[in-house]
Amino acid sequence: MRPFEVLLVEDNEADARLVAEAFKDADVPSALTRVEDGVHAMDYLLARDGYTNRKFPDLVLLDLNMPRKDGRQVLAEIRKEPNLAKLPVIALTTSEARRDVDACYELGANAYIVKPNDLDTFLDAVRALRQFWLEVATLPRHLLPQAG
Repeated sequence: MRPFEVLLVEDNEADARLVAEAFKDADVPSALTRVEDGVHAMDYLLARDGYTNRKFPDLVLLDLNMPRKDGRQVLAEIRKEPNLAKLPVIALTTSEARRDVDACYELGANAYIVKPNDLDTFLDAVRALRQFWLEVATLPRHLLPQAG
């Protein structure tokens, strides 16, 4: 089975480490790649500017409040790109604002998760997210892990 490829779009180093730690102890093979802002996220997803040999992600974890291009802009661009439009995207952010939640779902987010403030709760949330998307959810054929 090939690893389940996850793109983490996160500018906060500490939060990125926590997500990586939660994915590391996964029972399902997964590979987590991080980019630090929305500009790099779109370059990665579109395989341009140094990302031409990247592995296409099966899932995107997207922070909202980032420099250069925020998560809402990235989500809107993903949904407008024919080759990316069906890619599962989960907002993983500190914002509890109703307008952000509503905007993300209107833009086509598959889920919206508020990052818990407590370390253990944060890790539990990411583990639950990983378990659902990697072990429970039935994904479109192009996202299923292939042997080889």
